[in-house]
Amino acid sequence: MSQHAPGAAPGDLLEPYAASTDAEPITADYEYGIFARLGAEVFGTFVLVLAGVGTAIYAGVSGVGGGLLAVALAFGIAVIAGAVTVGHISGGHFNPAVTLGAAIAGRVPWSAVVPYWLAQLVGGALAAAVLFIVTADLEALAGNERSFFSGTSNGFGEHAPIAAAAGSGFGLMGALVIEIAVTAVFVTVILGATSERAPKELAPIAIGLTLTAMILVAAPVTNASVNPARSTATAIFSEPWALQQLWVFWVGPLVGAAIAGAIAFVIFAPRVTVVDEVITLDDLGPAGDASGDITASTAPEASTEPGAESGTESGDTAGPKA
Repeated sequence: MSQHAPGAAPGDLLEPYAASTDAEPITADYEYGIFARLGAEVFGTFVLVLAGVGTAIYAGVSGVGGGLLAVALAFGIAVIAGAVTVGHISGGHFNPAVTLGAAIAGRVPWSAVVPYWLAQLVGGALAAAVLFIVTADLEALAGNERSFFSGTSNGFGEHAPIAAAAGSGFGLMGALVIEIAVTAVFVTVILGATSERAPKELAPIAIGLTLTAMILVAAPVTNASVNPARSTATAIFSEPWALQQLWVFWVGPLVGAAIAGAIAFVIFAPRVTVVDEVITLDDLGPAGDASGDITASTAPEASTEPGAESGTESGDTAGPKA
């Protein structure tokens, strides 16, 4: 597969948002500059973290929060909204793992990876800052703002969500394995749903619902990262343990994304089939043939008789390769 700029319509991650499938494709290099693409990633990641983490902050508060399902749906809906809004500009990654997977799959150039990561980190941090400022305004939390906000961060061991109920949480191995697995599934769905032959009008829904499902799977183990930018954003405003464990939520998702990118490169890349046949003028039949059939035939062998024709009118050459 040829490489496209990060925001190119056909061939990039969220190509179904081109205005018309009949229109001549407009590449991101022509339509959108680098600042527009990075701005789209900042915005999309901001929306994702604001919606998902904003719901998660109060998810466990009786009578206020909506629980784990509400958190998972908030993340999934935010991805759908961001993809529809700015996916045609930047490709709608909003996640360093998605960008890495896309690069490995040949969807975006490697030169886009670091700028996209920085934009995603900025968007996530801005959203977390907004949420922390609002949280700090609650008088009942005076002096405990970071402790309360830590409930939104990703962790393992004693900081795993299940630890509060079970007395101990999942260890390092469990945290890494679950993050690798759910991120691999999520990024594979993205790359498959936006591949050239996929029904692209369904891509945003498939991507959003997959993220919802993967968060439900991983939340009891690690509070479900799947996204290093989301993990970094909440760790900044949490207690020190969140930053100490943050490396797990970069390594796990990035390894999962690398697996997904390799799968996509092998499975979803278009293939070119070489056919050893030609179409000759004689194969087309008489003009106005009601059957309309066109039959491809192998090139006839050259005759040794003088003046013999090779399946075409004298002086003509064989038609184009099929």
